[in-house]
This record gives sequence, C-alpha cells and structure tokens, in this order.
Amino acid sequence: MAHPRVVVVGGGYGGVAVAQQLDAVADVILVESKDAFVHAVGTLRAVADPAFEDRVFLPYDRLLTRGRVIHDTARAVTPTRVSFSRTEFVDADYLVLATGTGYPFPAKFLESEERVVRSRMARLRDALGQARRVLLVGAGPVGVELAGELTSAFPDLGVTLVDQADDILTTIDVIAQVRDSIRTQLLERGVDLVLGAPLGFLPPMDVGRLQDFTVRTDAGVEIDAQVWFRCYGNRAVTDYLAGGLLDARRPDGTLRVTEHLNVAGHEHVFAVGDIADLPETKRADAARAHGRVVATNIADLIAGRAPSTVYEPPPERIVLPLGPDGGASQLLDESGVPCFHGPEETSRMKGVDLFADLMAEQFHRFDDVTEHSRSEDTSLEYTG
Repeated sequence: MAHPRVVVVGGGYGGVAVAQQLDAVADVILVESKDAFVHAVGTLRAVADPAFEDRVFLPYDRLLTRGRVIHDTARAVTPTRVSFSRTEFVDADYLVLATGTGYPFPAKFLESEERVVRSRMARLRDALGQARRVLLVGAGPVGVELAGELTSAFPDLGVTLVDQADDILTTIDVIAQVRDSIRTQLLERGVDLVLGAPLGFLPPMDVGRLQDFTVRTDAGVEIDAQVWFRCYGNRAVTDYLAGGLLDARRPDGTLRVTEHLNVAGHEHVFAVGDIADLPETKRADAARAHGRVVATNIADLIAGRAPSTVYEPPPERIVLPLGPDGGASQLLDESGVPCFHGPEETSRMKGVDLFADLMAEQFHRFDDVTEHSRSEDTSLEYTG
C-alpha cells in the first residue's frame, strides 16, 4: 500500500524539520530552489570570517532516507498541487508551506546556486578589507549583529549604525538590560549610533559594493562611507499561492493559521516558519518548533486520528551575539520570567559556534559533533 504524499514547499528550518520527521511514515517530497541549505543563523559571521562560510552551506543529499528533494521553484501552489511550469507538477495529499521571508543580502540570499553566493561573499569581504567605514541602515537585531561581526573581524573599520527610532532594538520586545548592554558594547567597539531620524536618501549603489558616498539624515547628520547594508525589510515569500489558498493570505503576505498550524480553511494544508501569522519574532527555533508540531499533526491524520498538537507562541527570547565574544541574551527563568544574560554567557551559548554543528548533525554531514551542539536547541535564534 502506497504511503500518502506530503509535499513540503521550502527547505529552510521549518520545512526541513517537517520533511525529516515524516520521512519514515509518508512519501515526502521537499521542494527547494537552492542547491544547499543556508544556515541563516550563521550568514552574518560568514561575511566577516571566510573560514565560517563552509559551515553555512549544507547539501540536502543526506537529509532524507526515503523521501526526495526537488530543486526547482514552485510557480503555482494550490491545496493539492505544486506546479513548476504548465506541464511539470507534483500532487499532494498533505501540503506544508515553509517558504519563509526574503531579506536583503547578506542576511539572506536570493541566489539558488551555492557557488554564486560564495563568489559574491568573496567580493564583499574584499570590499570590506578596502573600506574605511561601513554604513548599516537599521538598528534592529540584524543591524546590531552585523555591527558586532564587523567590529570583531575588522577592528580598524569604522561602523555607523543608523535608525529612525530613538534607540536600538525597538522592533523586538526585550527587557531594558538587553538593550542597554548591547548599546554599551557597541559604543565600546567604536560604533557610531545615529538615531532618531531616517536617512534622507539611500546610497546610490547596491549593498556590499565598494564606492565612496555621502548620505544625510533628515536631522542633517552627514555620513561618509564606502560600503553599506540595508538591515531591515522582511518580506513573506508567498507570491506563488493560487486557488483557494489566496483566501488565507494577509496583506503582508503571511498566512492565517489555526492552533494546529493548518492554513485557515484547509485541513490538509499547513504553514510553518516566517510565513505563519503568529505573534512572535521570526526565529529559527520557532520555525523548527512549528515543524515538529505540523509533522506530529500530519502523522496523526495519516493514522486516522485528529491532530493532537497545538502551537502556542512562547514569551519573547533572543540570543544576540556581537561576534564570537560579545552580545546579550533574554531567556526565561524557571518561572517563565524573562531574564538577562551578558556577553560571556551569550558567547558560550551561541557566539562561537552559532549552532553550526547542530545543523551539520541534522544534515548528516559528520558523526562527531561538539557537546555544545548536542545540547537542547531552544536558543537557536535568527531574527530578521
């Protein structure tokens, strides 16, 4: 008797979790345009450290035992079919949407080929090696973390962080100690914080390109730099939806989901990760948790049971490194109250490894991983 077919669209943290957990009980097809998984938690480290780049890209060839991966782009997706063209498609008994969000380079990549991304990263590092100052537009988690990586790897490089808000990290719900600690560490590293006014205009060249430019904020502050990055602008990737799935799509591109992570109105369609309209920050550990819930619920349905697992967004937490040896974290104590952890603890939890060994183990890239990576992964964070 044939197994029911589960088609997972998107091979990021959530999609991979679903596909791997269901591999033994279903005919799993994972649809992903990229030829390698990108460990987004580590991409900003790879900007500054070429040795870390190898740990960011993980081939999909060992991920599944029974299932298969189709490296193609889903052009149109209905509740029961994923189409790659007018004549190429796969049908699904169960459908999981896990396409995540788009975000400006270098936090995420549009390119599907690993070799193309690596070439772009090499050119970027060459530009950073020649630049005197870098401008980061956006003082949210990505801008702050990139400032930490750059100041750790290029101590002579000037970094200016600009945001229209009056403080850093205003887009996430963190306790004051986290924000104060990160701000202090940035200032100690020589980062110029230009806050409280937007830029009047963005630099005239693409991000990561080496070229002298001058910009001004609306408050009249003039900034000279040679390289810039846009550290804001999450965009849910759901423009492939068709048919009845369009009814569940919100104006921001996210999908309405139930407590079981069904797409609203569709019993056999689920959404995980950044595209689910859940009241939480976009984190890798959240996407992985979504994946575990959805895999369990699909297994229930396959076995003829009602879905048994619900997802409730936990209180906000974040582990925010500033390079290998800095940063601050907000975790929860035994009673569920947010608590502060400083640079040393943040470095120990995430800063050095960025959970790269954990992901390598999941993709079966090697057998002997560090004890750190074998620990519980509740702090696997990516906020973008």
